Amino acid sequence: MTSVATPAVTPAPASAPAARADTAGISLKDIARAHDVRFLLATFVDMTGKPCAKLVPVEAADELESGAMGFAGYAAGLIGQKPQDPDLIAVPDLASFTPVPFIKEGLAIIHCDPHVDGKPWPYAPRVILKNALARLADQGMQAKVGAEVEYFLVTRNDDGTLATADTRDDSPRPCYDARGVTRMYDHLTSISAAMNSLGWGNYANDHEDAAGQFEQNFNYADALTTADRVISLRYILNILAEQRGMTATFMPKPFTDRTGTGLHFHLSLWSGGEALFPGTAAGDDGRGLGLSGLAYAFIGGILDHAPALQAFLAPTVNSYKRSGATTSSSGATWSPRKASFGGNDRTHMIRVPDNRRIELRSGDGSANPYLAIATALAAGLDGVAKSTDPGTPSGPGESKPDAHFLPATLLHAVEALRKDPVILAGLSGDAEIGMYYADAKEEEFLSWHNQVSDWEIRTYLTSI
Repeated sequence: MTSVATPAVTPAPASAPAARADTAGISLKDIARAHDVRFLLATFVDMTGKPCAKLVPVEAADELESGAMGFAGYAAGLIGQKPQDPDLIAVPDLASFTPVPFIKEGLAIIHCDPHVDGKPWPYAPRVILKNALARLADQGMQAKVGAEVEYFLVTRNDDGTLATADTRDDSPRPCYDARGVTRMYDHLTSISAAMNSLGWGNYANDHEDAAGQFEQNFNYADALTTADRVISLRYILNILAEQRGMTATFMPKPFTDRTGTGLHFHLSLWSGGEALFPGTAAGDDGRGLGLSGLAYAFIGGILDHAPALQAFLAPTVNSYKRSGATTSSSGATWSPRKASFGGNDRTHMIRVPDNRRIELRSGDGSANPYLAIATALAAGLDGVAKSTDPGTPSGPGESKPDAHFLPATLLHAVEALRKDPVILAGLSGDAEIGMYYADAKEEEFLSWHNQVSDWEIRTYLTSI
């Protein structure tokens, strides 16, 4: 819930967040050896966000770099392949090289773009985001993104139920509790030190709204770098928590009575070094947020496509236990139910904390950052192309009568996606890829729906 650093409080120059490393003329093997790296995790994610990797010794780095590392794509997960299809070839992006000696001495992560038959695989999430950014670049713009990664630290009881890892963390309103942060000091500081050793600029670590829930923030960067960092941070959190006997989970709603876990994105558009969202008083039309006409049109596009976007921002059955909740033990859900926008107000789908960025708040911890950012950009750019007017901002805790309700279930989100050609085509410009994703998510929903739950037994066993 900490607000991503604004230029006024970020120690790095406001107009120049950390750029992707220049690796021209340098081999992966040379980079690895310069960092005393002995093994590389050649990593990509499937559409669900599952990290897939091969552990490659530095002696084979040249083979990895030349495209010799193949994966059976169907076995890897939801990534558009059948058992009979040719290998996915992991092509490393040297600019994403991330040494992680705090995980294992001599280990590094390298993010890869899956290729098939010598071409980037259009179903691969990282390729999808790169394609979206290329379309944005064709219009002379770049996207910068900040991400707020929330998670729970839990353990399992003997009966399989979940418990808060810190057994003393049981307050109904523990947000920002200094004692809870102190009890988790070793874990939180190890993650903070890891992020800062990588140059990410960790600036806050706090107890979130629910017992057992935390958030650790880092500076914004270009869209691809931030998406890579979200994937890397999830991996780092998972492993370091396991080393302390805990599980770090990004499941949106692991506890019925507690606030769910979000993944909020702070988005801005730039042209060269110029921020495009700040406007002038004259161009604000009395709306009071200080945004440019382009920024309002971008917001309008996201609001117009909000129901379909939720298939990517809230992509699991469990997501809708979070967004559908009416309250929590703390008294708030922090999860919007309608497609509204307003000022510095966390009840809206789009919060405008200042005139340089917008915060997209309807995403949850299960969101794949590559797909979420790519489709949000597609929606926003459609608004820009159509000069969509989102109207006046909604007041605190309010929404307009005609604002879209966000989907009630994953199936509703899938239905909205199938009806939205802009968001369907937001995946590498190919609606067939969007339909493939929609079909898989419908199957996921029906797989859950076909399971008989304890609630059904309690409610129906003797009621008739």
